Amino acid sequence: MEPDSQISETDSKIPEIVNQTMELLIQSNDPCSKIQAAKDIRRLTKTSQKYRRHFSGAIQYLVSMLRSNSIEFNEASLLALLNLAVKDEKNKVKIVDAGALEPLVCFLRSNSTTLREYATAALLTLSASVINKPTISSSGAIPLLVEILRDGSPQAKVDSVMTLYNLSTRKENLTVILSEKAISPLVNLLKSCKKSSKTTEKCSALIESLLDFEEGRSALTSEEGGVLAVVEVLENGSPQSRECAAGALLKMCESDRDRYREPILQEGVIPGLLELTVQGTPRSQSKARTLLQLLRDSPYPRSELEADTLENIVCTIVSQIDGEDRGGKAKKMLAEMVQVSMEQSLRHLQQRALVCTPTEMTFTKCTSKVSSK
Repeated sequence: MEPDSQISETDSKIPEIVNQTMELLIQSNDPCSKIQAAKDIRRLTKTSQKYRRHFSGAIQYLVSMLRSNSIEFNEASLLALLNLAVKDEKNKVKIVDAGALEPLVCFLRSNSTTLREYATAALLTLSASVINKPTISSSGAIPLLVEILRDGSPQAKVDSVMTLYNLSTRKENLTVILSEKAISPLVNLLKSCKKSSKTTEKCSALIESLLDFEEGRSALTSEEGGVLAVVEVLENGSPQSRECAAGALLKMCESDRDRYREPILQEGVIPGLLELTVQGTPRSQSKARTLLQLLRDSPYPRSELEADTLENIVCTIVSQIDGEDRGGKAKKMLAEMVQVSMEQSLRHLQQRALVCTPTEMTFTKCTSKVSSK
């Protein structure tokens, strides 16, 4: 049979499958049949946008199953709704309009780790819809999401920070997130996850937004290893994460240079900033340059004839060198100067257990480890 005829035959069976499944879900009095129908919907909508459209009529019945006292009902319907919402804006909105948020928020308080995970994942998907954000924001979910960020399972923590990031685009939610003491669990998650991951990107972006407020800035500096965690992202994160980390530190320094300059410098930020002025995104480079200026001993602007950073010194020298590939020479020279700066920050490196062990620390080991990044 030709591929086109196979597709046509499969498509022709969709209405029949949908009708049979809907009949079980709506008309059957057998709880097991309803659970099986929900499981079938989950399976069929996992990768098929067509089935998501065809089964949109099941949403109100699946939401009613969320209100059951049966955990089996709850889990089966929740997973079906989750798949119905993926990559389908209409279904996202329809699920919230059908009243799903009330039981979902209740599940965030559940003693069942599984239900909490599923509910957090569902809120992550639903919060991707701009239309849903006001309703989710007013549902009481934010404090519970911060609680899960603090005490939930590893996967639930990841989904929680992603959801909070989605909701943080509504500025009024930032004060709610801050009031729930979110900085500490955000820092802990930042320390534990891979620096190049999407989780780090969202976590860094959320921290940067929270540092618009003095409460957020104070909380980060008061948290043990808080500023260091941001500096490590600036050094080793994805381009987007590094930009957010630079932005976070810049907000601190711009808000109160006298208060925050020293805590930032103590964490050895200069090498990472120097690298960012050459290798970062355009916005990262701009933020890094501005922050380097603020971190100088003098808060006042230098003469235009003076170089502001090592990068400018390097570029000035290289501009007088004949030949091609001046940019490459500048990067190489800057890398060498960054290495010198790193060596001068040996005290900071000694604090970082992942770089050197406390009992086997030599100058050579530290510098070679940093060079291999």
